Amino acid sequence: MTDRLMKVNAYTTLDLVDAVAKGQEFETEAFAVANATSDKKVPDCVRLQFELDNMTEEHLPAHMEELELTPEQARTLAADLEKHADRVENHDQ
Repeated sequence: MTDRLMKVNAYTTLDLVDAVAKGQEFETEAFAVANATSDKKVPDCVRLQFELDNMTEEHLPAHMEELELTPEQARTLAADLEKHADRVENHDQ
């Protein structure tokens, strides 16, 4: 696991997307950064990372969530995202 926080830069997959942090006794809207990545040298997994802007979030300390996915898991997630994107897109028409 990594203890670094993401930096918003030209290589970030998505920056400033809407997010919601939910807990048992709170729900806070915030901006977030999302990133899909793998190591440049000897990649051993696909990483899906996201970080909420903690400038407005008071319940959680600054941190980044990270999923380490196998290639098969990453493809399963990508296919499910495509399916739901199509559903939302087709609903608006």
